[in-house]
Amino acid sequence: MDGIDGFARYALYWVPEPGALADFGAAWLGWDAARGAEAAHPHVPGLPAPVAAITAEPRKYGLHATIKAPFRLAEGQTAAALHAAAADLCASLAPAEAEGLRIGAIGPWLALLPEGDPAGLNALAAAVVAGLDAFRAPPTAAETARRRPETLTPRQRALFDRWGYPFVMDEFFFHITLSGRLGEADRAAVRSALAARIGPLLPRPFRLDRLALCGEGADGRFRVLHRYTLSG
Repeated sequence: MDGIDGFARYALYWVPEPGALADFGAAWLGWDAARGAEAAHPHVPGLPAPVAAITAEPRKYGLHATIKAPFRLAEGQTAAALHAAAADLCASLAPAEAEGLRIGAIGPWLALLPEGDPAGLNALAAAVVAGLDAFRAPPTAAETARRRPETLTPRQRALFDRWGYPFVMDEFFFHITLSGRLGEADRAAVRSALAARIGPLLPRPFRLDRLALCGEGADGRFRVLHRYTLSG
């Protein structure tokens, strides 16, 4: 398949379909992964810092939820084979739902989080992580060091050693990152300012019925390469 070779890493993400949420998310983060282009930040009254500073950390990924975290291709594997396997896997998987999405905090970060029982989202993510694991190269020593394994729980370290990422399987939590690290007061201010803008755009229920294969370009930013419908 043309257009998917030569990326440093690949990932399987949920990326919003074209529409109001996708447009606002691209502008908020300053990067439109679907178009592979920068986006002008919106004016959001009440923020404690410029949007560019608040969103610098997650910008390169675009608005997304990680399903299978970025990985280098294993030796002997190709992007075309990954694409074919992802298409087959997604054709076998049923969509997952949550009651909706809400703005919340994960430690010092703001994110969109699922409302209601996330079991279906969790099971879907686990199936994708396991189903495409043959394409993942083991992390290098430098990649392991950047993960700061000393900060992980024993269970998270075991998952990292097995799957190349610590927040999978029973440690997985679906989230759509909206900010970098923020202090408590700034986090509350950003959350309040964002709620009025993004709240009306959030789907209810939230239905995850498509996944995107994304690639990390030479500029370190991720782009949508292909979308797959979950049709199992």
